Amino acid sequence: MAKRLFDIFFSLLGILILLPFYLIIAILIKRDSPGNVIFKQKRVGKNGHEFHVYKFRTMVVDAESKGMKITVGRDPRITNLGHFLRKYKLDELPQIFNVLFGSMSFVGPRPEVKEYIDEYPEAVRKEVLSVKPGITDNASIEFREESNILSRSPDPRKTYIEDILPVKQRYYLDYVRDRSLLGDVKIIIKTIWEVAR
Repeated sequence: MAKRLFDIFFSLLGILILLPFYLIIAILIKRDSPGNVIFKQKRVGKNGHEFHVYKFRTMVVDAESKGMKITVGRDPRITNLGHFLRKYKLDELPQIFNVLFGSMSFVGPRPEVKEYIDEYPEAVRKEVLSVKPGITDNASIEFREESNILSRSPDPRKTYIEDILPVKQRYYLDYVRDRSLLGDVKIIIKTIWEVAR
């Protein structure tokens, strides 16, 4: 209950504070490339229920039909503005609405598409999906340069599934087993610090 109240209060506060930035980013996206301002994608949430995660669009229209569901290095599908938004995690700001609506929390395992959730061992999948996914967590901080790592691989999808995903799962399990409101606050502060750096 405390975590949900925390999410509701700070998501409302965040939306009010960030509203001018939402408007500025929306205008810049429309001027940069054709397409919607908001990108939504089905992800797997708590107890395996699918939901739409919201982001500022950083790729060309219909990007998913033109490549993988992960981005690799200087992915040609990413728009000029998109590179900037991704670098500073500004594309993630609309997920505050996911937090307000209750499909996500500020902190928790990052939500994956079903394609990669299906790669989880069954026991791991059940435990990770027992909590709401989050905007940030320790795995997100550890793999903040994930797309650059994948760009050095001859088979990015295989590298993601075999090398990166198992490490992320360990972080997720650690979070689920030791989560606390104080721990969430520490992760949020750590995330802000890493982005600011």
